[in-house]
Amino acid sequence: MASDGESTEPGTLRPGGRTARVRAAVLDAAGDLLAEAGFDRLDLAEVARRAEVGKTTVYRRWGTPSGLVADLLGDMAEQSAPRTETGSLDRDLLANADLVRRTLADPRQGPLFRAVIAAAGTDPRAAEALHRFYTVRVAEWAPCVRQAVARGELPPDTDAEEVVRSVSAPLYYRLLTTGTPPDAAAAERAARAAAAAARAGVFTAADTGPAEG
Repeated sequence: MASDGESTEPGTLRPGGRTARVRAAVLDAAGDLLAEAGFDRLDLAEVARRAEVGKTTVYRRWGTPSGLVADLLGDMAEQSAPRTETGSLDRDLLANADLVRRTLADPRQGPLFRAVIAAAGTDPRAAEALHRFYTVRVAEWAPCVRQAVARGELPPDTDAEEVVRSVSAPLYYRLLTTGTPPDAAAAERAARAAAAAARAGVFTAADTGPAEG
């Protein structure tokens, strides 16, 4: 049992007291190493060296690179900028697209996300952590769409989460297929396309009636 009363299950550490500075230093070092070298070279001993903490601390509290990535993504989701509410669906979705664009264009965050996405293809815990990260971020922005429904801008059964996902999807696709971060024009196109599709009813609930024949 940990002497500070915190969980030692990898990837479940919660900050508090003296552990907060250790966690912050370790996550910062892990993010730097991910961005520089990718998931395959995320060595816990090297993370400990960069963070200037004991190796046993890192191994005991995070256990594996996957556990460290899980905690890093959880922290990033908590620290990410809150949603913007402008009173207009188009402006709200543009704000979301611009946030994604700036994140992917960031010299540290862009490579970090590419590394985690690559890891998610082969590592189940990395995939689960990435899924949780995007679940949190989509849930943060979905109220903008629900407010647009309430204002009568969108059909009443619009799937808010799917609208939000449709904003960021083409931006990530561009990054992953070209290696080039999306620019402001790409962000605007993604937001406008998502808004137009939502108004056209593309994201309404599917018909659940019995199939004919």
